[in-house]
Amino acid sequence: MKTKVLTILLILLFVGEIFPQNVKIDTLTFAFWNMENLFDTVDDPDKNDKEFTPDGLKKWTEKRLLHKLKNMSQVIKMMSSNGSPDILGMCEVEHQTLVDMMLSKFLTKKNYGVAYKESPDKRGIDNGLIFNKDIFSLLSVKAISVELPTHYPTRDILEVLLKSKNNDSIYVFVNHWPSRRGGKEKSEKNRFAAAQILKNSIQELLKINNDLNILVMGDFNDTPIDKSFIQVLNAKPVSSFLMMYKDSTNVFLFNLAYDLAIKGHGTYNLRKDWNMLDQFLISENLLSGGSITYLLGSFQIFKLKKIIQDSGNYKGSPYPTYGGQNYLGGYSDHFPILGKFVLN
Repeated sequence: MKTKVLTILLILLFVGEIFPQNVKIDTLTFAFWNMENLFDTVDDPDKNDKEFTPDGLKKWTEKRLLHKLKNMSQVIKMMSSNGSPDILGMCEVEHQTLVDMMLSKFLTKKNYGVAYKESPDKRGIDNGLIFNKDIFSLLSVKAISVELPTHYPTRDILEVLLKSKNNDSIYVFVNHWPSRRGGKEKSEKNRFAAAQILKNSIQELLKINNDLNILVMGDFNDTPIDKSFIQVLNAKPVSSFLMMYKDSTNVFLFNLAYDLAIKGHGTYNLRKDWNMLDQFLISENLLSGGSITYLLGSFQIFKLKKIIQDSGNYKGSPYPTYGGQNYLGGYSDHFPILGKFVLN
């Protein structure tokens, strides 16, 4: 009980210290969503995407594509109290043209910019990011190559540097780590490799400036308690910062999804087992009361009723576009995740 009370007091003191009542603040929403096979309808001879064509196994047509874009956009527009989020990372997108199409047809109310790079993934799926240009400007975008022990081509990590309207900057890393195909343990080395490359990239930045705002997001195909996070990234819950644990100075990143994950919540349901595969991690500077600060307790799994299956064997799971080869006309097989920053 004493520990719980102390935690609450620390949070209250922390929030009061950062946001005095006479200071005007803006609250921004950041989000991530695995778009579940957002392909165009054209067969790319250099990629394994033939099933997502009108004549392929999925019978993927322009009508179905537009329906999916409309579906996803409807959910995105409900992610924030003022509409769509200010930063949205995404994965499983075949080309930037699909992001551009979604923005021009369905997400017109917010002034979005796009950061995107094509990756060497065999299926042709990439990571991308959209950002509110009324709040952020794009300083740089680059693809960080992920070389696996198996030498199999995989998704790059997208590194995006944004500058906020208050002249502070934030690095955003968008990830889609290798899958668990072949079994979790057998494929673990591939996610270790991705984690180490991510860590190396961040360490290089921190050597130049140790007080950087860093937001890491993605579908990691691992959970917060897996070795790639605990051993490689040394990612701990935010409570290790608030409670001033002895090892908190050695924490590399703080995992916003940790607390919900250990309570059994998740973004992806595999055979009735919830997995927190989609996560946010942040640097210490985003907890330290600077001009961009994480709003404590704002992390959530976004579960709108319309994106949840309401019957059958998968009741309660995300409502996907396909179930196997069967077209369902839903959204994604992952729930999106949200968090909030305060800009002051």
